Amino acid sequence: MNAQAEYGITAKTFHWLIVALLAVQYPIGWLMPDSHGGVPGAPMTFHVSFGMLILVLIVLRLAWRLTHPVAADRSLLAWQRLTSTGVHALLYVMVLATTLTGWLFASFRGWSISLFYLVPLPMLSGANRSAGRFIDGWHQAAEWALLVLIGIHVLAALVHVFIYRDQIMRRMLPG
Repeated sequence: MNAQAEYGITAKTFHWLIVALLAVQYPIGWLMPDSHGGVPGAPMTFHVSFGMLILVLIVLRLAWRLTHPVAADRSLLAWQRLTSTGVHALLYVMVLATTLTGWLFASFRGWSISLFYLVPLPMLSGANRSAGRFIDGWHQAAEWALLVLIGIHVLAALVHVFIYRDQIMRRMLPG
């Protein structure tokens, strides 16, 4: 399969939808009250719902990327191509890890959660408080690691725009 020179509208749409959802997801996760009881409130329902939506989109985006590869920009130096590939791979891994550990956490809490109050979500496990605490620690570590990777990704994009003044960012901008 030949790699394309540019990202298409589908890849860009997946990218920016996930960006927008993560921009909503992080504040909900940080600002919602801790659920000590057996019933999650609206913030947790929305947090898990957005997480499930992000999970579906990242899986679709990964499938799209694997079936519609885009060649690395030739203007990048070898170390830039290597680190770009590595950071992008880690972003996929960490989005998957963060969303899956969140789903596991909700499952181990024994919660019944619906997708935006519309469709019940299947839980991955039965209630297990000690496993829930363990997974919650992994979920929190994954969310911080993902945030650091997002920061590196954004910083690299800004370096390309303002320091290198090249056209790398143009590849993923809408339009």
